Amino acid sequence: MTDTGHCPASPRPGLPSPFADGAALGIGSLPHLDAREAAEFAIGEFEIATIPTLPARSPAESMIAQAVVGLPGISIDQSGGITVEPERVSIGESTRIDLGHDAFVGFNSFLEHAKRTGLDGSPVKWQYVGPVTLGVALQRAGLDVATAFDAASATLRTQLADISDAVAKALPRSPQMVVLDEPWFADLMTPGFPIPPDEAIDRMSSAMATLPSTSLVGIHCCAPCDVATLLASGPSVVSLPASPELVEWSGYLSRYLSDGGIIAWGVVPTDGPIPVTADRFWRALSDLWCTLVQRGCDPVMLRRNSIVTPHCGLAMHSESAARQVAQLTAEVAKRVKDQSTATRFALGA
Repeated sequence: MTDTGHCPASPRPGLPSPFADGAALGIGSLPHLDAREAAEFAIGEFEIATIPTLPARSPAESMIAQAVVGLPGISIDQSGGITVEPERVSIGESTRIDLGHDAFVGFNSFLEHAKRTGLDGSPVKWQYVGPVTLGVALQRAGLDVATAFDAASATLRTQLADISDAVAKALPRSPQMVVLDEPWFADLMTPGFPIPPDEAIDRMSSAMATLPSTSLVGIHCCAPCDVATLLASGPSVVSLPASPELVEWSGYLSRYLSDGGIIAWGVVPTDGPIPVTADRFWRALSDLWCTLVQRGCDPVMLRRNSIVTPHCGLAMHSESAARQVAQLTAEVAKRVKDQSTATRFALGA
């Protein structure tokens, strides 16, 4: 899709100030086998504590398995894959999430450690599978399209609210940022995708609407995607790799920032060797921003309404490599903060 001037839905007003000015945070998954060590990492290595999932510790903590554990007619194998018995799958809102299950050990360990260390009052971020990706997974496992996506939406209506409530109960003064993980959104415009774009927009919007209005709610896609359609679902934050291809969407991004939207720039790749310094990543982000400014993006809003992340989760790396990625992300974040301050000072903003 090309930039035709369509204005995406406006993000929610009153965005919490911690989620701006280059704050550094993670995507979610970590490689740790020890849940307490993962909690310490998630709080200590990122400026904004990011609640981890630990798929290396248990396949039940993988993105799809975590969402379907305990659902009638769905089972999880030892690798985290799912099998469905279509005749037993029910669509409704009565199935509550079991936060005491092995799938949520990383989650519970984080909340326990956060309470012990006095994190309450500091911002936290957590991530969960989105309805499009969960629907695709259920359809590929054997459900018909309508049942798969209806079941995904119904499941997330209860699960997202339950998780948000659990975080609020443990950390009542901490603002939450909630991001729906939608890797399958990258294929939305390909021929044969099981649902049309309008339905995907509606399902993502509905999922985000189940969360409290006090939360900053958004969408993460770790691959190039149709940004206009993503923004049309109304996220308050979009999390995307900081690639040159985003210039194609400069008009949409400019209006999104003007409406108060937050962009989480994935600045450090997670699919190859880990460099020693952040210089290359900072230059790439700066070049992207310069081009976006040339195409109409406000330089102050571009820097202020930005946060910084790795491209994706860190579960496939070693713990030492994950720490290096977190440190590189923090280095880029510091430069964003410095430039945000300098830009606003120079322009009197």
